[in-house]
Amino acid sequence: MKKRSLIVLFLIVALTALAACGKQKAEPSATTTPASGAGAGEKAAVTLKVGATAVPHAEILESVKDKLKAEGVNLEIKVFTDYVLPNTQLNEKQLDANFFQHAPYLEEFNKSKGTKLVSVGTVHIEPFGGYSRKVKAIGELKDGATIAIPNDPSNGGRALALLEKNGLIKLKEGVGIAGTAKDIVENKKNFKIKELEAAMLPRVLDEVDLALINTNYALEAKLVPAKDALFVEDKDSPYANIIAAREDNAKSDAVQKLIKALQTPEVKKFIEDKYQGSILPAF
Repeated sequence: MKKRSLIVLFLIVALTALAACGKQKAEPSATTTPASGAGAGEKAAVTLKVGATAVPHAEILESVKDKLKAEGVNLEIKVFTDYVLPNTQLNEKQLDANFFQHAPYLEEFNKSKGTKLVSVGTVHIEPFGGYSRKVKAIGELKDGATIAIPNDPSNGGRALALLEKNGLIKLKEGVGIAGTAKDIVENKKNFKIKELEAAMLPRVLDEVDLALINTNYALEAKLVPAKDALFVEDKDSPYANIIAAREDNAKSDAVQKLIKALQTPEVKKFIEDKYQGSILPAF
């Protein structure tokens, strides 16, 4: 009886050991897989998600994709058609960076939304312009003509300042680019100022007498600022477009590689050749 019990006990111990071995083989410990083509000890490739408007921002980003890939950064570009979601998704960490705005817009967004997004560096300038399909010169604008401008504070103020510079209105002294329609103190021709979402402005050109349009949306609508605009900002415009990131990742290796790749002689030439003066390098 005692001998039989010892045999049973031996069998139980043996089966337990075999089961443990089998479990170890089925559940190996996790390992980090290096990037394709990477050798032992090399870092895995990093995916960098960047939000951008289609023209020219996404096009400029596409031009540095291969360069970044060679440096271990897979650039993933997400195209947006508005000026709010790219910042919202960046703040929510759905994006790692974005490329569509200038510093005054970012400052206003942070102020109104309570976010802490930051500029990593400048890339290009898009001279803001006034367009019309009804007149060929601003002197032809009639009394009561409708002028459409962006409805966001930074671009709206920018548009009004440009209207003032071209003698169409006069703003309260000292407001500069922070002006609103309420700051208009002189409007001799009784122009009607219509505030619309920036992306909508090219679509209403047939309905208004004049529209002040951001260059990225003008280019998407096949408008050439250097040829089609009745007037544009000077080349020394302070509204350089920036790469924006969060405070927690602005100095990360991938984001720094992105801005360095964009501020090169190659990108400068790309901008000059492709956009023929409608977009100007800002570095």
